[in-house]
Amino acid sequence: MNLLQGHFAGFHRSLEGSLMISLMMQHLLPLTTLLLLSIVPTETAVVASVAQCNESFLEKTPPNIPDILEGGNIKDQNRYKVICQTLTDIRRFVTLYDTKNRIPVFSAAEYRGGGEGKGSRWKIEPQLENQTGDANMTPADKKITYDHQAGTNDYAKQTEFDRGHLFPSSYRSEEGDINSTYTLTNAVPQRRRFNNGRWNLMERCVKCILDNYCIKNNNQREGFVVIGAQPGNENPLNQRINIPSVLWSAFCCYSQSKESWLASAHWGENTDDGPKYLQTKTLAELHTKLKIEAFPGPQCRNGKSATELYSESPCKAQCRQK
Repeated sequence: MNLLQGHFAGFHRSLEGSLMISLMMQHLLPLTTLLLLSIVPTETAVVASVAQCNESFLEKTPPNIPDILEGGNIKDQNRYKVICQTLTDIRRFVTLYDTKNRIPVFSAAEYRGGGEGKGSRWKIEPQLENQTGDANMTPADKKITYDHQAGTNDYAKQTEFDRGHLFPSSYRSEEGDINSTYTLTNAVPQRRRFNNGRWNLMERCVKCILDNYCIKNNNQREGFVVIGAQPGNENPLNQRINIPSVLWSAFCCYSQSKESWLASAHWGENTDDGPKYLQTKTLAELHTKLKIEAFPGPQCRNGKSATELYSESPCKAQCRQK
């Protein structure tokens, strides 16, 4: 009788253990699923809303561009496409792309420090041609004329225009990040003298400010940039690609050393002739002149202008205004 009771007791303990394991697995399954979802690479590069790719904006708030993007809402979603610029399954920055003019409206990113990156093969966004295409940017095919974006053949044998970056390769240091800037959805026809002259000098100045002053109290470098182009009215490049009339750039960051927010803007006409340097302006002046609100938040609107720092040694040489 004691032996039989022992068998029943062992069976009962085994059954209880199985039930407990089953219940634990039911509770753990949602957590496991969430963990798996958190490490699965993003599968979609072209998205329906800027909210789906807002990590590239300060406080996840996109700029306001009149009649195009206002309050986070795209006015014409058939024409303007949000690209979470993706390479090797990693999101690098964000672009709002005009598929009619075949140029970006703007590119935006968090600045984490940059170097002098080497050039890369130019790429395109497959999902602009086919919604089920590869989520990663891919090398452009010289034999293909793309319907909804520029291709390498649109810039072939050009002596007047460069494929001018909006978000520059020099604003990133990691190889994949640098290579990701070489996508034609991040480029516009930029007159060569303008690109290599005053625009290049402006990029170097902004980079110096970001490197030396946009450092938080944890000693981590952090700043945000938005860089865009306004369409022009002259004959399109290769009869397909709009030639912008104006390019503009803005940045905002918190500076621990200055105990304040810093914010400035630059813009210039896309011409060979013009002043040697682009003058540094405030975000308010950018809004007044071009109607662009690059950083809608109050901290940037009230931030100090970077011109106050141009006389200091770290950026004195790079940020000349005359």
